[in-house]
Parts: sequence; structure tokens; C-alpha cells
Amino acid sequence: MREESGRSLIEIVGVLALGVAMIVAGYMMYKTIDQRQKRLIASETIEDVAKKVKILYEYSGYPDTIKLSDLVDAGAISNQIAPIGTGWKITGPDDETFLIKIEGLSFDECEYFIIKKAEWAEKVYANNENSSECKTTGKNSVFFKAH
Repeated sequence: MREESGRSLIEIVGVLALGVAMIVAGYMMYKTIDQRQKRLIASETIEDVAKKVKILYEYSGYPDTIKLSDLVDAGAISNQIAPIGTGWKITGPDDETFLIKIEGLSFDECEYFIIKKAEWAEKVYANNENSSECKTTGKNSVFFKAH
């Protein structure tokens, strides 16, 4: 009878498959943590901007369009880049309220902001004023109504 030494091909493939599974699991865990962190930072940034907009315009009345460049000039925000999504706008539909609109959100990001209602906002809605449903295809917008 012949003696064999070393590993068989099946054993090597099994070890490689286990290694790949561990790498994929680690990557998925990293992506989940990264997405959660981005959403938390965006949520805090939006809340901070809302407080600063309120300080700047509460007594004089909210203009129809609050220019992001004016907020940068006033030192309320450091730049005009949206904290999440592809863009954002701040508008004052009347003298007593203002809207922060975050555009270009994925379904998961939209759901996050709808489910985790911001305490500072009077109302949070998706895509239009009468909806709290996010689109599964395409990009979503989330509105934060503050007073």
C-alpha cells in the first residue's frame, strides 16, 4: 500500500470556500455599519441645519427659497453638499414653516428617514406631501417640515 502525504484537492477547495464565505460575511457587516454611520451623520447634520435655519429666519419670516449659499455665507453650514443623497433644497412655503428636501435617496435611505421620525420636524414625508411610502425603483425624496 502506498502512503500519501499532504492535502487532497477537496480539502483545499473546502478551506478556500470557507475563507471566501468569511470574507463575504465581513464585507457585508462592514457595509451595514458604514451605511448606518452615514445615515446617522446625515440625520444629525439635517437636524443641525434645521436649528440654524430657525435661528436665522424665525423672527424675520422664512423666504420662499433659502439659498444654500446664504447659509454658507452666514456660517450656518460649511458647504452646499448634501449630507446624503444627490442634493438638497430648503424652502419656506410660508412665514412660519420651512421644508428641507433631500433628493436622490435609495429605497433603504428613504425608509430610514420615514421610520426614524425626526423629533425636531413637525412632519416627515416621502416624494409628495401626502405620502409616507418610498419608491422601490428609482430615486426618492424626503421632506422634513419644521416650524
